[in-house]
Amino acid sequence: MSRGHVAGLFYDEVQAKYEQMPDFPVVTFENGENLADEVITYADLFLNGCKIARALQAAGIGKGDRFSLVMRNHPEFIYTMMAASMTGSVVVPIDPRSKGNKLSYQIRDSNSKGIIFTTEFMNEVEKSLAEVPGVKVVGVLFKEGFDVEIPDRYPSLNEILEGPELGLPDNLSQEVNIPLEVIYTSGTTGDPKGVVIKGNRIPMFTMLAQFVWQYAPDDKLYTGLSLTHGNAQSVTMVPSLMLNIPSVISRKFTKSRLWDICRKHGCTTFSLLGGMMMGIYSEPRRADDADNPVRKVLSAGTPRSIWEEFEKRFNVKIHEWYGAVEGGFAHNAPGTGPIGSFGKPIEGIMEMKIVREDDAECEPGEIGELVVAQKQGKVEVEYLGKKEASEEKTRGGVLRTGDMCHKDENGWLFFDFRKGGGLRRQGDFILPEYVEKAIADLGYVSDVCVYGIPAESGAPGESDIVAAVVPVSGIKLDVKVISRELRKTLEKSHIPQYLQVVDEIPKTASEKNLDRVLRDEFSKDAKNVFTI
Repeated sequence: MSRGHVAGLFYDEVQAKYEQMPDFPVVTFENGENLADEVITYADLFLNGCKIARALQAAGIGKGDRFSLVMRNHPEFIYTMMAASMTGSVVVPIDPRSKGNKLSYQIRDSNSKGIIFTTEFMNEVEKSLAEVPGVKVVGVLFKEGFDVEIPDRYPSLNEILEGPELGLPDNLSQEVNIPLEVIYTSGTTGDPKGVVIKGNRIPMFTMLAQFVWQYAPDDKLYTGLSLTHGNAQSVTMVPSLMLNIPSVISRKFTKSRLWDICRKHGCTTFSLLGGMMMGIYSEPRRADDADNPVRKVLSAGTPRSIWEEFEKRFNVKIHEWYGAVEGGFAHNAPGTGPIGSFGKPIEGIMEMKIVREDDAECEPGEIGELVVAQKQGKVEVEYLGKKEASEEKTRGGVLRTGDMCHKDENGWLFFDFRKGGGLRRQGDFILPEYVEKAIADLGYVSDVCVYGIPAESGAPGESDIVAAVVPVSGIKLDVKVISRELRKTLEKSHIPQYLQVVDEIPKTASEKNLDRVLRDEFSKDAKNVFTI
């Protein structure tokens, strides 16, 4: 096959790298403190991708067929994406923390013909397969650190990968503008929706890495985000593979080890999301916080309340940006826009406006919904099997983001809250991030999530405020002390009514706080809930 036959085609690009530099150590999978790292080369990517591609075809999965992938960040995740690109099949990467109805829903909703998963999630997957009959198990993977071995009833992905080289599969796909993935939204407000992602996003991610993130040959990228999330793929995985820039990807994100990982591997930049920022900031301060090789943090959703202190404490620069799996992009490079702004769109590519309910454009400082229009072509969003939802998302020829934002006099854009997600208390609008920062600064907790419940007063649109907190190990929280300290830094209306003490804050694949889970578990009479 001649090089450049289909520019931007995922497997074709990687095959070219394999032929030019087969032994280049492009991705290191960091597996935690007690397990060895796994370093993969372009040869590993290409040859193992071919093996899984053959396994997919042997299972009857070909062009246009969808199959689910349930695993954490492992080399086999990328091998499987390679296989999907080769066969023209569509991979459905499911957040491996999905359980019960949510997992079954995504397998069923995607109409997956097959599934690949790790034994780590054997019990949950088998429960779902019993509810969604007819899904063929293509391969099951065992990794060091797992408790469950591969049962004889399932094909072993380990054995497939340990087998002889097989070469490119028959019926090789040569189309870039066909679906490559279905990535499900976080589902923070209800059932997630599957967004159809075409292969032509690969070149776009590469261009962003070169001209917006401005990655250099001496960079080393890091992420702890799940590869089931578009951020990890677009900001770390794809740029690393397409530009020969080494990267480090953790099996799972651990905020307490973030800086140690970057020091060990010499990572110069990493990607995270706003939900992670507060968790990292909440970690106990260390004398060596600023002693790290990281130059730039690519962040989507840095809380304004901690932006400058985060940069100073960890000796980094924040490159803020905005994007969604459905589309839309803006960024604020270090030293260009005001603190707190997620930036402006790339000139000539797209236009972003803040609009009222009637689509009239808002004045500077006025909060409205962020909408996105393309300068060329039309805005398209395809929610799998949901034509009406897809059409509503692009009603009027613009992408309706559902994010409530405002702009300043110079056109810089600021995020305020998710549509339907604002908090009001005693007539005051409350930004949870400021309350979270005040609690984190006390030094008693290692993670915090502030959310609202319907006000006991019954006032329409009003909320009582709950702070879910994870205490620092060895510390017993004193509610009276916390209440007294918060009154020094917060207005009365901003002080939470309840403290919900939990072992961990549940997260989505994008590390957003799943406050709806906390809300479902909340009861003011529960033993772990205290009135402030």
